Amino acid sequence: MRPIAAADLLLRPFHILDQEWALLVGGTEKPNPMTVSWGGLGTLWNRPVVTVYVRPTRFTFGLLNEHPEFTLNVMPPASRGALDLCGSTSGRDTDKWAEAGLVPEASQMVTVPRVAGAALALECRTLATLDLDPGRFLDCSIESQYPRKDYHRAFIGQVMAAFVSEEFNAGDEAR
Repeated sequence: MRPIAAADLLLRPFHILDQEWALLVGGTEKPNPMTVSWGGLGTLWNRPVVTVYVRPTRFTFGLLNEHPEFTLNVMPPASRGALDLCGSTSGRDTDKWAEAGLVPEASQMVTVPRVAGAALALECRTLATLDLDPGRFLDCSIESQYPRKDYHRAFIGQVMAAFVSEEFNAGDEAR
């Protein structure tokens, strides 16, 4: 992996999270990888940011609240099985690193690990959180996403460092 300035990343943001998914890692004592597909990348407060959405019922939710850092790791296509496992198994009960065959890798700017073998890894420091308020949904069909009333919290993290694999953006084609 080589470092890259966040502003130099070539991404198809609607594709990369929705179609490829990513592993969000939160926590320092027992870091936990969790599959995410809802999120965004952009600029806020004149800083490059990542926004991820996590339900309060998820193990990672507590980890993100306890420690204001996380990593977002876009995995290569061969890792789809690991993404499936990390999206369907709780870190409360399972060591997802071992079960999914994943290896934590030390980050450079935050204390939460990255995932070894990621195609893209973003090290983030949480700047703010926002709870989704169903009273503010303008499209009432959104409510159907929450049969258990477990509305997401948005975690907005400043990208402190970004790393790409040699295959990522090969030939400057956005992934």
